[in-house]
Amino acid sequence: MFIGHFGLAAAVKAAQPRVPLWSLMLATQFLDVVFVVLYLAGGIESFQAVAPGTYGEALISAQYTHSLLGALLLSALYGGFGGWRWGRRAGTVLGLVVFSHWVLDLLVHRADLPLLPGNAGDLPLLGLGLWQSPWATGVLEGILLVIGAVLYFRSVRQRAPITWRAIVSGGVMALLLVLGLVVDVLS
Repeated sequence: MFIGHFGLAAAVKAAQPRVPLWSLMLATQFLDVVFVVLYLAGGIESFQAVAPGTYGEALISAQYTHSLLGALLLSALYGGFGGWRWGRRAGTVLGLVVFSHWVLDLLVHRADLPLLPGNAGDLPLLGLGLWQSPWATGVLEGILLVIGAVLYFRSVRQRAPITWRAIVSGGVMALLLVLGLVVDVLS
């Protein structure tokens, strides 16, 4: 799931216009950003192909960033920064958006999400495995994208006059999101 996270950020932006859109977009991917840093820092986290050529083909070993406790801690960290920068409400919103990544990943991931960092206690791994059904995952991402885009553009239209520049910018954004969804489903 990639585009679905961004659809959620657009929906939140519609409800929270004072929170910068870029910070919401980054919040939706913050767990993955930290995952990449830990992956590049000597393989602290990793992934392996389990079903090459399919949607969600990798079994992710994100024992820290994508553990339930790790996601909560990273959400608090990002939310704390947002609160310091834009106020308590924005910080709370941003922290919740970061955590939404884990919730959405729970729906699509195979059972590879630990409860505790490093899978301490060797507890069962979580994941409902929606990635095993590419069409269902595509539908879910499409729904999140459409709802987010509609809510976002509706809120923008209510706050500012519509100009040609806004229409072109919105059209380019919508086209990029749709292309991203298509690439996401086909890869």
